[in-house]
Amino acid sequence: MPFTSNYVTCAGREIHYTEWGADHAQTVIAWHGLARTGRDMDELAEHLSERGWRVICPDTLGRGLSQWAVDPHNEYRLAFYARIAADLFERLQIEEAHWVGTSMGGAIGTVCAAGLLQPQLRGRIRSLVLNDNAPQLAAPAVERIKAYAGNPPAFDTLAELELFFRQVYKPYGWLSDAQWRRLTETSARRLPDGRVTPHYDPAMVRQFTDHPNDYDLWEHYDALGIPVLCLRGEESDLVLSETTQAMRHRGPGARGLAHVIEVPGCGHAPALNVPSQLEAVSGFIESVKERDLLSH
Repeated sequence: MPFTSNYVTCAGREIHYTEWGADHAQTVIAWHGLARTGRDMDELAEHLSERGWRVICPDTLGRGLSQWAVDPHNEYRLAFYARIAADLFERLQIEEAHWVGTSMGGAIGTVCAAGLLQPQLRGRIRSLVLNDNAPQLAAPAVERIKAYAGNPPAFDTLAELELFFRQVYKPYGWLSDAQWRRLTETSARRLPDGRVTPHYDPAMVRQFTDHPNDYDLWEHYDALGIPVLCLRGEESDLVLSETTQAMRHRGPGARGLAHVIEVPGCGHAPALNVPSQLEAVSGFIESVKERDLLSH
């Protein structure tokens, strides 16, 4: 099923998103990770759209084809990303949606669903899939991400950039050659000297230096009253098994609403591109849909 490429103004910034299954009535928001773009969600969006869902895949501010921050200190942080998400719901007339977020995308979904920062979203996110994301992240892994994300390399050729991506994103698990090529082509930009570099604003890493506690989200997680599925990469150094164990007993976990699946052969983060991962996500969302129908 084809997708369309679109732009919308949210929180005063131009945000790019792809839309799949535009004719379907019910919506899934699929939000990418820290230094990535919405095109990472192509396989998931195609899978869900074929099962009757409208899927919206934004590029976060400063990533992909979205505008870069005008005020990096105040805009590269979860509070501003939540403002963008709230405006996205309004601009696209989304009454309610299910949310799938990889890494940072999961954190944005957590704060949006909790409604502590954007009360108008409370109750409008029906379920939350956290793809290798949790309310507490391992500090050494955060330092590793800061080191590579804050200093993106530049290469003479796309082939060299692809080799870099294959190395740094090896924890994603299996990707086909065609998927590695698409990942490279959809997350590359040329510098004035003609070299190519990852397609994001390096200043976005200021989220970690200017707001060092931005990803401490237990308060938001504990406020969730919706079903949550955490996909933890079995080899993840960012989301530790003791953290997912705590998630099973706090917040939605204490209400029997939180589930954790260990994804074999992956670290941070599963690429959501193989049948087992796609079926886990779609099966969870569809089970919540059925639960909601029965409750009404």
